[in-house]
Amino acid sequence: MSVQLMTSLAAEGDTFETPGVRSFWWPLVGGDHDNFAFTRPSLVMILSVVFLGWFFVSTTRRLALVPSKRQWLTEQTYDFVRNTIARDVIGTKDFRRFLPLLFTLFTLILVNNIAGIIPFVQYPTTSRIAFPIVLTLVVYVVYHVVGIRSKGGIGKYLGGMVPAGLPGWLKPIMFVLELLTYFFVRPLTLALRLFGNMMAGHLMLLVFILGGEYLLLHGDNFALKGAGVLSFAFSILMTAFELLIEFLQAFIFTMLTALYLADSLSEHH
Repeated sequence: MSVQLMTSLAAEGDTFETPGVRSFWWPLVGGDHDNFAFTRPSLVMILSVVFLGWFFVSTTRRLALVPSKRQWLTEQTYDFVRNTIARDVIGTKDFRRFLPLLFTLFTLILVNNIAGIIPFVQYPTTSRIAFPIVLTLVVYVVYHVVGIRSKGGIGKYLGGMVPAGLPGWLKPIMFVLELLTYFFVRPLTLALRLFGNMMAGHLMLLVFILGGEYLLLHGDNFALKGAGVLSFAFSILMTAFELLIEFLQAFIFTMLTALYLADSLSEHH
């Protein structure tokens, strides 16, 4: 919104309250001063789990040679995670045992991302930092446990962080850098990448939609109302773009998880 438009509205005594962090705090039970609050993203997450469980059980209970649309969608999603992510990244030897984790992560994140553009829901659960953190903790524990077991103990696992052939004076520096990478940087960036993209995308849509509504309702001339129409039109375009981002973020999170698992299984970190 230009300075002229804001000045015109301010002269009328009207103000536009831009969306912010408060837009992501929607308690359904409890509130700011309660010890417990059941929020809208918590409800969306629960509903997404129920939906995914029902969908995959119902589509795989009676498999047909000529698949229905739902069976076809399930098979395509499974093949995508199996072949494009798990097998290509982890390798044909070890990828099968990690398929349940990778498939669950991809579908759960994708559905909760897409919730941000579903009518009457319009809230991406992963835009609340707690949910990406929990998902990252699951990945964090799994790839460290896999690494310790595959290397034969925590000592060998930590020792593998230092490449062979380095000068003695460089080994402590490299060990500290690798330790920070594996135990702090990786989980931090994995969670923040998903959270940041979903929160930014949701805020952007809110700005265009609420700003367009405000201009249409409070604008006192054709220019202001026209700007509101353009804002709504642009929000439709950004919704399509946001759908692409939602898919990419689910894919990137799952792909990075597969990369970390492959690294834990390799002879050298």
